Amino acid sequence: MDYSIKQNDVVAKAFKNAPNNNQMLSPKIQRDITECFAKEVLGHVMKEIGNGVFSLLVDECRDVSDKEQMAVVLRYLDKCGLVQEKFVGVVHVEETTSSYLKSCIDLLFSQLGLNLEQVRGQGYDGASNMSGEFNGLQAKIMNENKSAYYVHCFAHKLNLVVVAIAKKIFEVGDFFDMVSVLLNVVGASCKRKDQLREHHQEEVRKAIGCGEIATGTGLNQELSLQRPGDTRWNSHYKTLLGLSKMFSSVVKVLEYVEKDGTDTGKRRQARGLLKYFQTFDSAFFLHMMMMILALTNGLSKTLQRKDKDIVNAISDVESTKRELEKLRTNE
Repeated sequence: MDYSIKQNDVVAKAFKNAPNNNQMLSPKIQRDITECFAKEVLGHVMKEIGNGVFSLLVDECRDVSDKEQMAVVLRYLDKCGLVQEKFVGVVHVEETTSSYLKSCIDLLFSQLGLNLEQVRGQGYDGASNMSGEFNGLQAKIMNENKSAYYVHCFAHKLNLVVVAIAKKIFEVGDFFDMVSVLLNVVGASCKRKDQLREHHQEEVRKAIGCGEIATGTGLNQELSLQRPGDTRWNSHYKTLLGLSKMFSSVVKVLEYVEKDGTDTGKRRQARGLLKYFQTFDSAFFLHMMMMILALTNGLSKTLQRKDKDIVNAISDVESTKRELEKLRTNE
């Protein structure tokens, strides 16, 4: 309702003159208004697509209530020839089999007035139920429409490749294993997280006072150590970036755990972590992987842009490969 009031003078005037018992603010009415907005937006998207062709992008994940949800996005060209990506719905799926997902997409398409014959591309992750050559979702759709070509999400493939190759190098794999142990020790309790945050804030205040770092909008925001995941884009880069910026604070928390911790196992781990992360090798791997992941992180973000086409995407991949080659040859 607040949004409608800000966007429409007529609605604002009506709301201002409405009696106190007719403010339209109950949760049910708010949901109804939101659904009306959604129908208007979907109607505009369907009108823009018309009888044209589009690509189907689907991803699934669990929400906070542990229910499996399937997000559906359509990618198409508008009348001006510009690439558009429009989110058209979230569908609760009771199963994650390819057959069930296919039936959910069929139902959604029938509700939107779309036809599978309009699909010219499919984009999913590499899970077998989605990408399976014979029984995956992409195969079932291609059985009905041979023009619906499947492409594994480029950004997802990039992340899987970088993580897999990095961990094939034993020393780098050991480094990331130690980072995981570090996150378990430092983030084991809210108390330690608060200590880390307080130490870092104090370091920032001192650096600002000495003129070592600049201040301004968006600078020196509160940081945390994020737990990386092999299927979460850019997560390893963010973890290492946070570790480098909060390193002195991390050391102080580890020293506290080693000295005053109540868990003997955690105290031993803290001692081992202090010894490892203050070696030349750990510092070298930290900065080396940050340099490499900074390049792949930029490429990953580029590949996720809505307006990115395949020609420019391939060009960006080649450019990143050249930059990585420069690191290797020390140019």
